[in-house]
Amino acid sequence: MAVIGFGAHTQRAQAVALADEAAAWLTRTGHEVRMLTVAHGDGPPPAAPSEEMRDLELVISLGGDGTMLRTLGLVDGCDVPVLGVNLGNLGYLTVVEPEDLIDSLKRFLAGDYSIESRMRLDVEVRGEAGKGPVLLHSSALNDVVLQRPVGGHTLRAALAVNDQPFLNYSADALLVATPTGSTAYNLSARGPVLSPLGRALIVTPVAPHMLFDRSLVLGAGESVSIEPLDEREAEVVIDGWAAPCLRPGEVLTCRQSESDARLVTFCDRDYLDILKHKFHLGEP
Repeated sequence: MAVIGFGAHTQRAQAVALADEAAAWLTRTGHEVRMLTVAHGDGPPPAAPSEEMRDLELVISLGGDGTMLRTLGLVDGCDVPVLGVNLGNLGYLTVVEPEDLIDSLKRFLAGDYSIESRMRLDVEVRGEAGKGPVLLHSSALNDVVLQRPVGGHTLRAALAVNDQPFLNYSADALLVATPTGSTAYNLSARGPVLSPLGRALIVTPVAPHMLFDRSLVLGAGESVSIEPLDEREAEVVIDGWAAPCLRPGEVLTCRQSESDARLVTFCDRDYLDILKHKFHLGEP
């Protein structure tokens, strides 16, 4: 008997109906089903997974990439693989179409699947110029964005790599992305596209007001620290959810997480083909 959880976008009737249908099929075939609460909107994901989630063998995310990110955040630290069902628009992270869910479950239960491990970011905010207690600890699969408040002035922030000062930035925003997140906000900001199976940190300024306007691609073992230079707060967005603002004297640090996101797949995914398909790129 397998224990399988469902994380559905509760504001999408199709997602809820599909979860109910698949759950009924699993129950009829002798498996245990748990319906999980996946937060949506601007709120943060749960601070820690519950004990109930630790014996799950699979979690199915039903929605778009945003739901997938929230579901992966929900199981962070549990070593539970996630299967994404595409009910959104882009579907970079999801692999199964709604009509194929039952067949995909049969393949998973038969052991006919693979796991893709994706690098996460460990995100930490400390006060007292980075020497104080931890004020925020989270993780990100796509990116962490430090941006000017709505209607505010240009963001001015100091960037350090491996605790060594590198450069002071003046921009609308400064983002730190994973290879998976290289095709998200980073791509819109004209940052580089990396294989999602790679290991690296990408630092990209958004609308920079300075001569140096290029991205930095750093090794996975390196860390990036960002500190506001002005006496103004800066907004922090982690995988799409609004974290507490970064205040003067506080430092945000990103480094490779010790735990990977684990995505279920049923074939070798060619991310270049996915990129061409999503952006309607023609043949060379």
